[in-house]
Amino acid sequence: MPLYLSKFSYTSETWARLIHTPEDRGKAARAYIESVGGRLHGFWYAFGAHDGYTLWEAPDNVSMAAVALAISGGGAMNSLETTVLLTVDETMEALRNAEQIGYQPPGTHHA
Repeated sequence: MPLYLSKFSYTSETWARLIHTPEDRGKAARAYIESVGGRLHGFWYAFGAHDGYTLWEAPDNVSMAAVALAISGGGAMNSLETTVLLTVDETMEALRNAEQIGYQPPGTHHA
């Protein structure tokens, strides 16, 4: 199954609610991804540009998009960005296939 790395930031209202009533949001994240047949590999809070990171596994992009849309639509976050991660083997295959594309940068094609 594909892996996905998400970066998220909560709204100030969400932080205020969590300060008033602390809860482990990793448990909620696990339930969301499991509802589409996926798995949560990790949930971390962080200092910096984003409040936290998750590492998910989902059956496909549509399943992961459904989870991301459900979370984003809930209003608790300022941002949620999800990146599809490729294995080394997938990248190697893409590199081999890229050679067959025949890409030419703009201005280098001669008619």
